[in-house]
Amino acid sequence: MSAPDPGATGAAVPRGMADSAARSGRKFGRAMRGEWMLDPAVSYLNHGTVGAPPKRVLAAQQAIRDEIERNPARFLIRELADVGEIVMSAKPRMRQAAEAVAQFFGARADDLMFVDNATTGVSSVLRSMKFAAGDEIVITDHVYGAVGKAARFVAERAGAMVRPVDLPGPPYSEAGIAETIERAFTPRTRLLIVDHITSGTALIFPVREIAARARARGIPVLVDGAHGPGAIDFGIPSLGADWYTGNLHKWAMAPRSSAILWVAPARREETHPAVLSWGLGNGLAAEFDLTGTRDPSPWLAAPAGLDFMRELGLEAMRAYNHAFAWNGARTLCERWGTGIPASEAMYGCMVTLPLPERMGTSAEHATRLKDALLLEENVEAQIHSRIGRMWLRLSGQVYNDADDLERLIRGIEKHARA
Repeated sequence: MSAPDPGATGAAVPRGMADSAARSGRKFGRAMRGEWMLDPAVSYLNHGTVGAPPKRVLAAQQAIRDEIERNPARFLIRELADVGEIVMSAKPRMRQAAEAVAQFFGARADDLMFVDNATTGVSSVLRSMKFAAGDEIVITDHVYGAVGKAARFVAERAGAMVRPVDLPGPPYSEAGIAETIERAFTPRTRLLIVDHITSGTALIFPVREIAARARARGIPVLVDGAHGPGAIDFGIPSLGADWYTGNLHKWAMAPRSSAILWVAPARREETHPAVLSWGLGNGLAAEFDLTGTRDPSPWLAAPAGLDFMRELGLEAMRAYNHAFAWNGARTLCERWGTGIPASEAMYGCMVTLPLPERMGTSAEHATRLKDALLLEENVEAQIHSRIGRMWLRLSGQVYNDADDLERLIRGIEKHARA
Protein backbone atom coordinates (compact mmCIF):
# COMPACT_ATOMS: atom_id res chain seq x y z
CA MET A 1 0.00 0.00 0.00
CA SER A 2 1.36 3.43 -0.89
CA ALA A 3 1.15 6.53 1.27
CA PRO A 4 -2.47 7.45 1.97
CA ASP A 5 -4.41 9.39 -0.62
CA PRO A 6 -5.86 12.54 0.98
CA GLY A 7 -9.23 11.72 -0.57
CA ALA A 8 -9.32 8.03 0.15
CA THR A 9 -11.20 7.99 3.45
CA GLY A 10 -13.99 9.91 5.07
CA ALA A 11 -12.51 10.86 8.41
CA ALA A 12 -8.96 11.27 9.71
CA VAL A 13 -6.81 11.89 6.65
CA PRO A 14 -3.48 13.62 7.33
CA ARG A 15 -2.99 16.00 4.44
CA GLY A 16 0.51 16.20 3.00
CA MET A 17 1.66 12.69 3.91
CA ALA A 18 1.65 11.47 0.33
CA ASP A 19 3.94 14.31 -0.76
CA SER A 20 6.55 13.62 1.92
CA ALA A 21 6.58 9.90 1.13
CA ALA A 22 6.96 10.55 -2.57
CA ARG A 23 10.00 12.75 -1.97
CA SER A 24 11.78 9.87 -0.25
CA GLY A 25 11.04 7.33 -2.97
CA ARG A 26 9.65 5.03 -0.25
CA LYS A 27 6.08 3.87 0.28
CA PHE A 28 5.38 5.10 3.77
CA GLY A 29 2.34 3.86 5.65
CA ARG A 30 1.08 0.29 5.96
CA ALA A 31 3.65 -0.90 3.38
CA MET A 32 6.40 -0.12 5.90
CA ARG A 33 5.03 -2.41 8.62
CA GLY A 34 7.11 -5.29 7.31
CA GLU A 35 10.23 -3.46 8.49
CA TRP A 36 9.08 -3.80 12.11
CA MET A 37 8.18 -6.65 14.47
CA LEU A 38 4.93 -4.90 15.39
CA ASP A 39 1.78 -7.01 15.54
CA PRO A 40 0.04 -6.38 12.19
CA ALA A 41 -3.34 -6.66 13.92
CA VAL A 42 -2.60 -3.61 16.11
CA SER A 43 -2.79 0.01 15.04
CA TYR A 44 0.31 1.24 16.85
CA LEU A 45 -0.07 4.96 17.48
CA ASN A 46 2.27 5.21 20.45
CA HIS A 47 5.78 5.11 19.03
CA GLY A 48 6.91 7.83 21.39
CA THR A 49 6.48 5.88 24.61
CA VAL A 50 9.22 3.24 24.37
CA GLY A 51 10.09 3.29 20.68
CA ALA A 52 10.04 0.37 18.26
CA PRO A 53 13.34 -0.65 16.63
CA PRO A 54 13.20 -1.92 13.03
CA LYS A 55 13.97 -5.55 12.27
CA ARG A 56 17.28 -4.79 10.63
CA VAL A 57 18.47 -2.86 13.67
CA LEU A 58 17.48 -5.74 15.92
CA ALA A 59 19.42 -8.04 13.58
CA ALA A 60 22.49 -5.80 13.91
CA GLN A 61 22.10 -5.93 17.68
CA GLN A 62 21.86 -9.70 17.66
CA ALA A 63 25.00 -9.97 15.53
CA ILE A 64 26.82 -7.94 18.18
CA ARG A 65 25.48 -10.19 20.92
CA ASP A 66 26.61 -13.25 18.99
CA GLU A 67 30.09 -11.79 18.63
CA ILE A 68 30.22 -11.07 22.35
CA GLU A 69 29.29 -14.64 23.22
CA ARG A 70 32.05 -16.11 21.09
CA ASN A 71 34.51 -14.69 23.63
CA PRO A 72 32.76 -12.59 26.27
CA ALA A 73 35.86 -11.72 28.31
CA ARG A 74 37.82 -10.52 25.30
CA PHE A 75 34.98 -8.37 23.97
CA LEU A 76 33.79 -6.89 27.26
CA ILE A 77 37.18 -6.45 28.96
CA ARG A 78 39.71 -5.96 26.16
CA GLU A 79 37.72 -4.37 23.34
CA LEU A 80 34.68 -2.54 24.70
CA ALA A 81 36.01 0.36 26.78
CA ASP A 82 39.30 1.88 27.89
CA VAL A 83 39.19 2.44 31.63
CA GLY A 84 42.94 2.81 31.98
CA GLU A 85 43.57 -0.71 33.28
CA ILE A 86 44.90 -2.45 30.15
CA VAL A 87 46.53 -1.48 26.87
CA MET A 88 43.92 -1.39 24.11
CA SER A 89 44.94 -2.75 20.70
CA ALA A 90 42.26 -0.76 18.84
CA LYS A 91 39.82 2.08 19.43
CA PRO A 92 37.28 0.93 22.05
CA ARG A 93 33.99 -0.26 20.60
CA MET A 94 32.03 2.23 22.70
CA ARG A 95 34.07 5.12 21.30
CA GLN A 96 33.60 3.90 17.74
CA ALA A 97 29.83 3.96 18.27
CA ALA A 98 30.07 7.33 20.00
CA GLU A 99 31.84 8.82 16.98
CA ALA A 100 29.03 7.72 14.65
CA VAL A 101 26.30 9.02 16.93
CA ALA A 102 28.07 12.26 17.79
CA GLN A 103 28.51 13.08 14.10
CA PHE A 104 24.74 12.76 13.61
CA PHE A 105 24.21 15.49 16.21
CA GLY A 106 27.04 17.78 15.16
CA ALA A 107 28.99 17.00 18.32
CA ARG A 108 32.43 15.69 19.30
CA ALA A 109 32.64 12.08 20.38
CA ASP A 110 34.71 13.16 23.38
CA ASP A 111 31.68 15.03 24.72
CA LEU A 112 29.08 12.32 24.07
CA MET A 113 28.52 9.48 26.52
CA PHE A 114 26.11 6.56 26.43
CA VAL A 115 23.60 5.99 29.23
CA ASP A 116 20.67 3.60 29.62
CA ASN A 117 17.97 6.23 29.10
CA ALA A 118 17.30 9.93 29.52
CA THR A 119 16.26 9.40 33.13
CA THR A 120 19.71 7.94 33.84
CA GLY A 121 21.31 10.92 32.12
CA VAL A 122 19.36 13.34 34.30
CA SER A 123 20.26 11.43 37.47
CA SER A 124 23.94 11.39 36.48
CA VAL A 125 23.98 15.17 36.27
CA LEU A 126 21.93 15.70 39.43
CA ARG A 127 24.12 13.35 41.46
CA SER A 128 27.25 15.04 40.09
CA MET A 129 26.29 18.52 41.23
CA LYS A 130 26.90 19.90 44.70
CA PHE A 131 23.84 21.58 46.15
CA ALA A 132 23.67 23.42 49.47
CA ALA A 133 20.88 24.43 51.80
CA GLY A 134 18.70 27.06 50.18
CA ASP A 135 19.79 26.30 46.62
CA GLU A 136 17.08 25.99 43.98
CA ILE A 137 16.52 23.67 41.03
CA VAL A 138 14.03 25.12 38.55
CA ILE A 139 11.73 22.79 36.61
CA THR A 140 8.43 23.35 34.80
CA ASP A 141 4.96 21.89 35.20
CA HIS A 142 5.60 19.94 31.98
CA VAL A 143 8.52 18.02 33.49
CA TYR A 144 8.59 14.25 33.06
CA GLY A 145 7.43 12.66 36.30
CA ALA A 146 10.56 10.59 36.93
CA VAL A 147 12.77 13.63 36.36
CA GLY A 148 10.79 15.69 38.83
CA LYS A 149 11.09 12.93 41.44
CA ALA A 150 14.86 12.69 40.95
CA ALA A 151 15.28 16.45 41.28
CA ARG A 152 13.28 16.53 44.50
CA PHE A 153 15.22 13.57 45.95
CA VAL A 154 18.60 15.20 45.32
CA ALA A 155 17.41 18.59 46.53
CA GLU A 156 15.94 17.26 49.77
CA ARG A 157 19.14 15.45 50.70
CA ALA A 158 21.07 18.71 50.41
CA GLY A 159 18.48 20.94 52.05
CA ALA A 160 17.86 22.56 48.68
CA MET A 161 14.47 23.00 47.03
CA VAL A 162 12.80 22.45 43.67
CA ARG A 163 11.03 25.47 42.22
CA PRO A 164 8.30 24.32 39.77
CA VAL A 165 7.21 26.87 37.15
CA ASP A 166 3.65 26.87 35.85
CA LEU A 167 3.83 27.80 32.18
CA PRO A 168 1.09 29.97 30.68
CA GLY A 169 -1.32 28.07 28.48
CA PRO A 170 -2.99 26.56 26.72
CA PRO A 171 -2.60 28.15 24.28
CA TYR A 172 1.19 27.94 24.59
CA SER A 173 3.77 30.14 22.89
CA GLU A 174 7.55 30.01 22.66
CA ALA A 175 7.88 33.57 23.96
CA GLY A 176 5.56 32.90 26.88
CA ILE A 177 7.49 29.78 27.88
CA ALA A 178 10.92 31.43 27.71
CA GLU A 179 9.84 34.57 29.55
CA THR A 180 8.03 32.68 32.31
CA ILE A 181 11.01 30.41 32.95
CA GLU A 182 13.37 33.39 33.12
CA ARG A 183 11.13 35.16 35.64
CA ALA A 184 11.47 32.15 37.93
CA PHE A 185 15.25 32.57 38.29
CA THR A 186 16.53 33.87 41.61
CA PRO A 187 20.03 34.43 43.02
CA ARG A 188 19.70 30.94 44.55
CA THR A 189 18.99 29.12 41.29
CA ARG A 190 21.74 26.56 40.74
CA LEU A 191 20.25 24.49 37.90
CA LEU A 192 17.50 24.65 35.31
CA ILE A 193 16.06 21.40 33.98
CA VAL A 194 14.02 21.97 30.84
CA ASP A 195 12.46 19.67 28.27
CA HIS A 196 13.34 19.74 24.59
CA ILE A 197 10.12 17.99 23.57
CA THR A 198 7.76 17.46 26.47
CA SER A 199 6.47 13.97 27.15
CA GLY A 200 2.88 14.71 28.12
CA THR A 201 2.10 17.79 26.05
CA ALA A 202 4.43 17.01 23.10
CA LEU A 203 5.55 20.65 22.83
CA ILE A 204 8.92 21.62 21.37
CA PHE A 205 10.37 24.11 23.83
CA PRO A 206 12.60 26.96 22.59
CA VAL A 207 15.61 25.51 24.39
CA ARG A 208 18.17 27.66 22.58
CA GLU A 209 16.46 30.85 23.75
CA ILE A 210 15.86 29.47 27.24
CA ALA A 211 19.50 28.38 27.58
CA ALA A 212 20.71 31.80 26.43
CA ARG A 213 18.62 33.53 29.10
CA ALA A 214 19.88 31.15 31.78
CA ARG A 215 23.48 31.50 30.63
CA ALA A 216 23.22 35.29 30.93
CA ARG A 217 22.39 34.74 34.62
CA GLY A 218 25.17 32.18 35.15
CA ILE A 219 22.69 29.31 35.59
CA PRO A 220 23.64 25.85 34.26
CA VAL A 221 21.08 24.16 31.99
CA LEU A 222 20.25 20.48 31.72
CA VAL A 223 18.05 19.65 28.74
CA ASP A 224 15.85 16.57 29.00
CA GLY A 225 15.70 15.57 25.34
CA ALA A 226 13.99 12.21 25.82
CA HIS A 227 11.98 12.70 22.61
CA GLY A 228 14.44 14.87 20.68
CA PRO A 229 17.02 12.63 18.95
CA GLY A 230 15.75 11.50 15.56
CA ALA A 231 12.41 13.29 15.84
CA ILE A 232 13.62 16.73 14.78
CA ASP A 233 16.78 18.10 13.20
CA PHE A 234 19.20 19.87 15.56
CA GLY A 235 22.83 20.08 16.58
CA ILE A 236 23.38 19.56 20.28
CA PRO A 237 26.27 22.03 20.84
CA SER A 238 24.32 24.82 19.12
CA LEU A 239 21.60 24.67 21.78
CA GLY A 240 23.88 26.31 24.31
CA ALA A 241 23.09 23.92 27.17
CA ASP A 242 25.54 22.52 29.70
CA TRP A 243 24.15 19.01 29.44
CA TYR A 244 21.83 17.33 26.96
CA THR A 245 20.42 13.87 27.50
CA GLY A 246 18.14 12.10 25.04
CA ASN A 247 16.89 8.65 24.15
CA LEU A 248 18.05 6.92 20.98
CA HIS A 249 15.52 4.10 21.37
CA LYS A 250 12.48 6.31 20.77
CA TRP A 251 12.80 8.28 17.52
CA ALA A 252 16.38 7.39 16.52
CA MET A 253 15.51 3.72 15.88
CA ALA A 254 18.06 2.22 18.30
CA PRO A 255 17.35 -0.90 20.37
CA ARG A 256 16.22 -0.16 23.89
CA SER A 257 17.51 0.89 26.17
CA SER A 258 19.91 3.33 24.56
CA ALA A 259 20.46 7.03 25.25
CA ILE A 260 23.11 9.72 25.20
CA LEU A 261 24.41 12.30 27.62
CA TRP A 262 26.26 15.19 25.99
CA VAL A 263 28.48 17.21 28.30
CA ALA A 264 29.77 20.69 27.48
CA PRO A 265 33.58 20.86 27.72
CA ALA A 266 33.41 23.20 30.70
CA ARG A 267 31.38 20.59 32.63
CA ARG A 268 33.50 17.52 31.89
CA GLU A 269 35.47 17.36 35.13
CA GLU A 270 32.47 17.67 37.41
CA THR A 271 30.21 15.16 35.59
CA HIS A 272 30.15 11.49 36.58
CA PRO A 273 27.88 8.53 35.82
CA ALA A 274 25.16 7.49 38.23
CA VAL A 275 27.06 4.22 38.70
CA LEU A 276 30.77 4.56 39.54
CA SER A 277 33.23 1.89 38.47
CA TRP A 278 36.82 1.22 37.37
CA GLY A 279 37.16 4.28 35.17
CA LEU A 280 36.54 6.77 37.98
CA GLY A 281 38.98 9.65 37.71
CA ASN A 282 40.20 8.70 34.24
CA GLY A 283 37.93 10.96 32.23
CA LEU A 284 34.37 10.96 30.95
CA ALA A 285 34.72 8.10 28.48
CA ALA A 286 36.47 5.85 30.96
CA GLU A 287 33.81 6.51 33.59
CA PHE A 288 30.71 6.19 31.39
CA ASP A 289 31.74 3.48 28.91
CA LEU A 290 32.12 0.79 31.55
CA THR A 291 29.98 0.92 34.69
CA GLY A 292 30.04 -2.80 35.34
CA THR A 293 29.07 -5.87 33.39
CA ARG A 294 26.05 -5.17 31.18
CA ASP A 295 24.82 -5.67 27.64
CA PRO A 296 26.41 -2.95 25.45
CA SER A 297 24.64 -4.03 22.26
CA PRO A 298 21.93 -1.30 22.31
CA TRP A 299 24.59 1.41 22.11
CA LEU A 300 26.81 -0.43 19.65
CA ALA A 301 23.79 -0.99 17.38
CA ALA A 302 22.67 2.65 17.59
CA PRO A 303 24.57 3.62 14.41
CA ALA A 304 22.51 1.00 12.53
CA GLY A 305 19.37 2.87 13.58
CA LEU A 306 20.76 6.12 12.23
CA ASP A 307 21.69 4.39 8.97
CA PHE A 308 18.13 3.08 8.66
CA MET A 309 16.74 6.60 9.00
CA ARG A 310 19.19 7.94 6.44
CA GLU A 311 18.03 5.24 4.04
CA LEU A 312 14.42 6.32 4.52
CA GLY A 313 15.45 9.92 3.99
CA LEU A 314 15.64 12.04 7.12
CA GLU A 315 13.77 15.02 5.72
CA ALA A 316 11.03 12.91 4.14
CA MET A 317 10.62 10.73 7.26
CA ARG A 318 10.28 13.72 9.55
CA ALA A 319 7.92 15.48 7.15
CA TYR A 320 5.69 12.41 6.94
CA ASN A 321 5.65 11.90 10.70
CA HIS A 322 4.91 15.57 11.35
CA ALA A 323 2.13 15.64 8.74
CA PHE A 324 0.60 12.49 10.20
CA ALA A 325 0.53 13.88 13.74
CA TRP A 326 -0.34 17.51 12.96
CA ASN A 327 -2.97 16.99 10.29
CA GLY A 328 -4.39 14.01 12.12
CA ALA A 329 -4.75 16.15 15.24
CA ARG A 330 -6.43 18.91 13.21
CA THR A 331 -8.93 16.43 11.83
CA LEU A 332 -9.73 15.04 15.28
CA CYS A 333 -10.13 18.52 16.79
CA GLU A 334 -12.43 19.61 13.99
CA ARG A 335 -14.50 16.47 14.45
CA TRP A 336 -14.81 16.85 18.21
CA GLY A 337 -14.94 20.63 18.50
CA THR A 338 -11.68 21.05 20.40
CA GLY A 339 -8.43 22.84 19.52
CA ILE A 340 -4.71 22.16 19.33
CA PRO A 341 -2.98 23.95 22.24
CA ALA A 342 -0.09 25.54 20.27
CA SER A 343 1.04 26.51 16.79
CA GLU A 344 2.27 23.96 14.26
CA ALA A 345 5.89 25.09 14.71
CA MET A 346 5.82 23.83 18.31
CA TYR A 347 5.23 20.20 17.32
CA GLY A 348 7.38 17.51 15.72
CA CYS A 349 6.10 13.98 15.20
CA MET A 350 3.76 14.03 18.21
CA VAL A 351 0.78 16.25 18.99
CA THR A 352 -1.18 16.17 22.23
CA LEU A 353 -4.78 17.31 21.81
CA PRO A 354 -7.66 17.60 24.26
CA LEU A 355 -10.61 15.25 24.14
CA PRO A 356 -14.08 16.74 24.69
CA GLU A 357 -15.06 16.93 28.33
CA ARG A 358 -18.16 14.86 27.56
CA MET A 359 -15.80 11.91 26.93
CA GLY A 360 -14.44 12.05 30.47
CA THR A 361 -12.02 14.14 32.49
CA SER A 362 -10.38 12.03 35.19
CA ALA A 363 -7.33 9.77 35.31
CA GLU A 364 -9.71 6.87 35.80
CA HIS A 365 -11.55 7.76 32.60
CA ALA A 366 -8.25 8.00 30.73
CA THR A 367 -7.03 4.62 31.95
CA ARG A 368 -10.34 2.96 31.13
CA LEU A 369 -10.37 4.39 27.61
CA LYS A 370 -6.73 3.54 26.94
CA ASP A 371 -7.27 -0.06 28.07
CA ALA A 372 -10.46 -0.43 26.03
CA LEU A 373 -8.72 0.80 22.89
CA LEU A 374 -5.97 -1.79 23.22
CA LEU A 375 -7.85 -4.76 24.64
CA GLU A 376 -11.04 -4.45 22.59
CA GLU A 377 -10.05 -2.50 19.47
CA ASN A 378 -6.36 -3.40 18.98
CA VAL A 379 -5.37 0.27 19.03
CA GLU A 380 -2.32 1.31 21.07
CA ALA A 381 -2.52 5.02 21.91
CA GLN A 382 -1.39 7.28 24.74
CA ILE A 383 -4.27 8.83 26.67
CA HIS A 384 -3.84 10.59 29.98
CA SER A 385 -5.49 13.12 32.28
CA ARG A 386 -4.06 16.58 32.88
CA ILE A 387 -5.44 19.88 34.22
CA GLY A 388 -8.94 18.53 34.57
CA ARG A 389 -9.49 16.81 31.23
CA MET A 390 -8.35 13.91 29.06
CA TRP A 391 -5.67 14.27 26.39
CA LEU A 392 -4.63 12.12 23.46
CA ARG A 393 -0.98 12.15 22.42
CA LEU A 394 -0.85 11.21 18.75
CA SER A 395 2.52 9.78 17.67
CA GLY A 396 3.27 9.42 13.98
CA GLN A 397 5.77 7.00 12.47
CA VAL A 398 6.28 5.97 8.85
CA TYR A 399 4.40 2.69 9.40
CA ASN A 400 1.17 4.57 10.25
CA ASP A 401 -1.50 5.69 7.79
CA ALA A 402 -5.08 6.95 7.63
CA ASP A 403 -6.51 3.50 8.43
CA ASP A 404 -4.88 3.66 11.87
CA LEU A 405 -6.52 7.00 12.53
CA GLU A 406 -9.89 5.70 11.39
CA ARG A 407 -9.63 2.85 13.89
CA LEU A 408 -8.60 5.28 16.63
CA ILE A 409 -11.61 7.50 15.98
CA ARG A 410 -14.03 4.59 16.00
CA GLY A 411 -12.52 3.19 19.19
CA ILE A 412 -12.58 6.48 21.09
CA GLU A 413 -16.13 7.31 20.08
CA LYS A 414 -17.28 3.81 20.99
CA HIS A 415 -15.65 3.58 24.41
CA ALA A 416 -15.28 7.11 25.75
CA ARG A 417 -17.36 7.45 28.93
CA ALA A 418 -18.95 4.09 28.12
